[in-house]
Amino acid sequence: MADTLKNVISQSTECPVCLSTFTDPKILSCSHTFCKTCLDNLLECQGNYQIRCPVCRAVTQVPNQDVSKLPVNLALKNLIEDMKCHPQICTSCKSDDKSSAAVYCQDCGKYLCTTCLNTHSQWGDFIDHEVVAMSEISSGKVTVRRYRKCRKHPKEDEECFCSNCRRFTCFRCVVMEHKDEAKHQVIEAAAYENRHRESIEDIKSKVDEKQVCFQKYLDFIDEQMKLVGSAKKECIYDVNKAYNDIVRQLTERRDILLGEVKEKTEGVEKELEEMKTSAQKYINQLTTVADMVTNRTKIPFDMDTLAAHDTLCEEIREAFDQEDPDYEKPRKSSKKGKRVGFERHVRKDELELGRIVNVVAKDVALPTKNSMNAMISTPDGGLAVGCAAGGINIFSSDGEFQQTVLKDVAIRAVGYLSDGRCIVIDYANDITLYTPEYVKLNVMFESLGEDEGGIPNLTVGADDLIYVSYRKAQKILVFSAEGGQAVRKIPCSGYTPEQINSYHGSLLVRTGNTLRLIDKEGVVQHTLTKPGSSIYAAVSQGNLILVATVKHEEGLVSIDEYTNELTPIRNLVNEYKIEKPHKRNWYYLQQYRSGELAFCTPDRLYIFHL
Repeated sequence: MADTLKNVISQSTECPVCLSTFTDPKILSCSHTFCKTCLDNLLECQGNYQIRCPVCRAVTQVPNQDVSKLPVNLALKNLIEDMKCHPQICTSCKSDDKSSAAVYCQDCGKYLCTTCLNTHSQWGDFIDHEVVAMSEISSGKVTVRRYRKCRKHPKEDEECFCSNCRRFTCFRCVVMEHKDEAKHQVIEAAAYENRHRESIEDIKSKVDEKQVCFQKYLDFIDEQMKLVGSAKKECIYDVNKAYNDIVRQLTERRDILLGEVKEKTEGVEKELEEMKTSAQKYINQLTTVADMVTNRTKIPFDMDTLAAHDTLCEEIREAFDQEDPDYEKPRKSSKKGKRVGFERHVRKDELELGRIVNVVAKDVALPTKNSMNAMISTPDGGLAVGCAAGGINIFSSDGEFQQTVLKDVAIRAVGYLSDGRCIVIDYANDITLYTPEYVKLNVMFESLGEDEGGIPNLTVGADDLIYVSYRKAQKILVFSAEGGQAVRKIPCSGYTPEQINSYHGSLLVRTGNTLRLIDKEGVVQHTLTKPGSSIYAAVSQGNLILVATVKHEEGLVSIDEYTNELTPIRNLVNEYKIEKPHKRNWYYLQQYRSGELAFCTPDRLYIFHL
């Protein structure tokens, strides 16, 4: 009975996770106990401020992710300490006065004193048994092989395992409690243990494979980091070199200026010095004279005076069931890093180091979603966004929303004359002129209705002529600010004018993925086509042509600068990720007078600071 009790106590002092005697036992909120080290591993695996109990799966909150702050199982800790203090006694001696154990037989499952070991060794059947010294067990070099004893039948070994009940059991319990084969699938304990070991080996194999997979992923990221680091090092070198070059130029310029200063001041200093010398000479003369005079007034009296386990397997399976790494993520991430470079600028009458070529965009949500029809720079350097739902939203030069004007007008197109007056086309295709304060003027334009002309667009030329394009009619009408009939018609032969921009007396006409530069007579001078994309044009402050290329399905925009012959000069924005509009594929491009690029979608405004 004493041996049985000791066996039960021994099993009760084993951690369910590591299957070893508890070390620093901690209690979870569900009352189950585990080693502190095992809980530390669970917390790291589950990755949060809580632990899911491997036995009952109840969740315990861990204060500040520090397992040491969980309560200690003092009763269990004291029991283990007491067991360590008392030497293991022989479990084979028949007498009450039992000796301390010297060895443990792994096959018999018994501790043996020196006398019992001698008896044990004389039996032929015991010759091949594995016997280990107590010193090896206490030092941790050898793990004791436990023999499960049935708690209902203490003399019986638990030689069977019920897969349904998930418990070991003796043969007697199988006959009495697990005989219904429909409800209880009973197998030999050894078979279950073998199957369990095979499962663990399979898990270990898969874990090893997943570790190898992710190690390759880490190595790949390291490679990308090295590439980015190399780009960074080269960029820093270029910056420092440009800095030193400009310092040298500034030093030379400084020396020239200092020379001029010296040249212009030396003469004055010389003159002043001469004046000072002359004055001092004069003072000295006065002093000398005064002394001579004073001395002469004295009456001489004397001619001689002077510092700053199932659950565990499940946890592991969850880890290796994760999808293989997506190499595109670090590649994209690496692409962005490798694209960084230095562009040097030396402008006339001004020296500067240059700039780092990188894009920073301000993302602004439009007040009305899926409503933008037009975008144009305002006379005061801001931005005006016309909406189909009604009104023109005015934004400041830094993208801050200021106000909405003409709220009751459904906008199709908008523009500004040089004197600040606003020209608007509404959904009735009527053209209306407003004062700079958005007060309607009594000016009439003979425009085409939607049935005849189709959807319109407009732009204002440098000479304040108003160009209005019509998709259905495939032509552009030119109006003066005085209104009335069109003063000229420009044909768009064989293409539909969807969006137009005035450019030095010519027009940029956008149709889908094609941009055309046409003259005043409608003759196409130059053409630019971007297969598989949509393009949108604007005129830069430097009187060059800006072209936004949009991959609508991918939600990517690139902006490039072109000559007046639509020959590419340089890339300004490369495949910037934008929020793809849900309904319409309609965009606008403009440049502020301060140099920022404004790209507008039906829902959002992006301001690029280059």
